[in-house]
Amino acid sequence: MPNKLPKFFDRHKICIICEGSEEYEYLNRLKELKVWKEQYDISLVDAAGNGNIPARYQDRYQNGGYELVLIFCDTEKKPHEQYEDIKSKINKFHGINNAADEVIIFGNPGTMQIISKHWTEENIKSPAKPINAPLVEKYTGVKDYKAKSKQVKEVMKYITENNYVDMCRRVNNLTSEDHIGGSSNFGKFMRLFESDDSGWIEKINEILEE
Repeated sequence: MPNKLPKFFDRHKICIICEGSEEYEYLNRLKELKVWKEQYDISLVDAAGNGNIPARYQDRYQNGGYELVLIFCDTEKKPHEQYEDIKSKINKFHGINNAADEVIIFGNPGTMQIISKHWTEENIKSPAKPINAPLVEKYTGVKDYKAKSKQVKEVMKYITENNYVDMCRRVNNLTSEDHIGGSSNFGKFMRLFESDDSGWIEKINEILEE
């Protein structure tokens, strides 16, 4: 009798280090919606702050349990000191100048730049929660948004499979130059996660191991 159990052994194990709970809950919501190809087995880690990202990344990269380790974080506002520090440490860890460009998924100035694209074309101009709170309330009804755990979980209810398509379209229109306000490379990674061809994982690893 043929074995009818699903073949999980051929799934590609990817780990994403998330800056904090907002990033973690957002990607977890997209996982729940199953908008990505099933061949990608994506695990999420909440770094609980951007200062912890490099150490979390190195730990997951060195444990050998994943084919690829990525980072999802904010750039914050200029001069992007903490973001640039993360990039510098990732580059130093791999010993090449462009490693960070291959593995960091970013939203400039913040992750709300991406999340809000599920509902609007409007760009976020500041990472400050009080400034963005009215926009969040307009589309989700969540008042005085400060990215508290309960608030984040409530906002995630307004992320749907249908408006995921809208988000991808809108994010693809953003520049991917991380030093420019209103930028993100999120669309690029969504296309990769939706791709049947997993060769992109090997290409990134080839660059990291040069």
